[in-house]
Amino acid sequence: AGVETVKRAVQLDVASRFQESLVCYQEGIDLLLQVVKATTDEAKKHRYRQKISECTFLSDGKYHKQIKIEENATGFGYEKLFREYLTEIVSEVWVEDPYIRQVHQASRYLLYNFLRFCEMLVKGPCKVKTIHLLTSYDEGIGRSQQMTALEEIKQSLSNYGVTLNIDFSSSIHDREIRFNNGWMIKIGRGLDYFKKPQGRFSIGYCDFDLRPCHETTVDVFHTKHTKKM
Repeated sequence: AGVETVKRAVQLDVASRFQESLVCYQEGIDLLLQVVKATTDEAKKHRYRQKISECTFLSDGKYHKQIKIEENATGFGYEKLFREYLTEIVSEVWVEDPYIRQVHQASRYLLYNFLRFCEMLVKGPCKVKTIHLLTSYDEGIGRSQQMTALEEIKQSLSNYGVTLNIDFSSSIHDREIRFNNGWMIKIGRGLDYFKKPQGRFSIGYCDFDLRPCHETTVDVFHTKHTKKM
């Protein structure tokens, strides 16, 4: 199955369908790694390791996609934006965003946005076990609210078998999300690209696909897939 998946990846690569080919490469690598672990034949192990190295080389650095979200555009909920990159082999996620802190800040619902992102991971086809969050401390009295909210999210995720690791940095500026299948997504506004809903009972309050967006740019990259062989 691994070899057939790799062959399909090569075909897609030749056809310049890079995003689909990368998904196939990753799935093929994962299947071949399972074979390497299961076989006791050293010659076969060596051949499969060579094939994995070739696949890793072919899949490395071939993809960059840019998505432009226009002012007031709709249809960019987290599920639609991220789901094609959340393949079944995704088990670990890194979120770096300096502003996952206040529940209310002008037009922002930052902690709620992070919660909604976590809900998407729990519902997705992937089997996420660990989420790493790197953010900055809120200032003043907001810090207590931030810590309480993050601890509640952490406890709630643990009920679904997901561990949330939280770290803080006073110098963090970049916003990016990484999955352990090699995909990296950089959003100009981080997770906070939705506009404030008109009211708690207005369309788009619950369904982010219907929520108007702020103008921003999304850059999707693929980084080298590294796994111990």
